[in-house]
Amino acid sequence: MTLIALSGELTETGHRLIQRVYYEDTDFSGVVYHARYLHFMERARTDYLRLLGVEQATLAIEGESEGLVFVVHRMEIDFKAPARMDDVLTITTATEKAGGAKMVLLQEIRREGTLLIAAKVIIAVINAGGRPRRLPETLAKKFLGNT
Repeated sequence: MTLIALSGELTETGHRLIQRVYYEDTDFSGVVYHARYLHFMERARTDYLRLLGVEQATLAIEGESEGLVFVVHRMEIDFKAPARMDDVLTITTATEKAGGAKMVLLQEIRREGTLLIAAKVIIAVINAGGRPRRLPETLAKKFLGNT
């Protein structure tokens, strides 16, 4: 298996990751526990960055002398339908905005085309000390598909 397959793939609109639902993802009723969707979306955002060539660990240490860190500032999530064990989910991530001290990412989780989760994730860009900072233009262009 190649790293790209493991990390999903870049698409015309952003990123796509395929994940299977395991027993550990479900609650006593057999459906995916609501907080597990956050895990799926986090993995997708991390792999999106990875495929764009953005190394978060390196940014945090070196990022233009004061470090650069991405943190979730706000999430809006609509739970449309449940997923169950053994379902194969497609998690998509698209950049709506990248600039200033934030990024806005739109994420969806689908099962065979059926929308299960729709989320808007606002990412704050901060330095290693926790202070807001501007997203470098080179990174903003990567997120917006203007590389």
